[in-house]
Amino acid sequence: MKIISWNVAGIRACLKKGLEEFFCDTHCDIFCMQEVKANEEQFDFRPEGYHIYLYPAKRKGYSGTLIYTRVEPISVHYGIGDSEYDDEGRNITLEFKDFYLVNCYVPNVKRDLSRMESRMRYEDLFLAYIKKLEEDKPVVFCGDMNVAHQEIDIRNAKSNIGNVGFTYEERCKFSELLDHGFIDTFRYLYPEKRDAYTWWSYRKGVREKKYWMEN
Repeated sequence: MKIISWNVAGIRACLKKGLEEFFCDTHCDIFCMQEVKANEEQFDFRPEGYHIYLYPAKRKGYSGTLIYTRVEPISVHYGIGDSEYDDEGRNITLEFKDFYLVNCYVPNVKRDLSRMESRMRYEDLFLAYIKKLEEDKPVVFCGDMNVAHQEIDIRNAKSNIGNVGFTYEERCKFSELLDHGFIDTFRYLYPEKRDAYTWWSYRKGVREKKYWMEN
């Protein structure tokens, strides 16, 4: 089964930049998106053969998660049972015969770290949620985790320590997930791979310079 995860940073904008063509080229079984920033009436991407599950944020143009799947799930659950995060559409859970799939968009702590306390609370709730699911069957979760876990996952690690996405608090919470038996599949397959970044700052020229990036 081929599963893809992508923070599209606005599905409407992404559709104007080739999302539909990319989606079709992947021939994926499940495509999870985060930060879709839209409700059902605001985009019309309905690829043939896929079931669609959207969880928009109550706040217009903000957050939200979305899953396209060829295989119809046994059940669908939205949220993790807390209104602060559920109102932001951060989690969708699909139950399949052999496993649960959870699409998550972890809260960003903000540049001034003002949402750190909330982020830590989310991390605890999310871990408890997936561990509860795991009592029934295996759990696969994917999404935007909003963290660079190790120094290998970010450029200029030393100077970025303590910055958003690379604080000790955020990194320790990711370590907790691994300590509870979950696997970072990318690092499992590519333990020493460097410069494998998936995020670039919006600052001008940083993509070309491969500057301020994280996995």
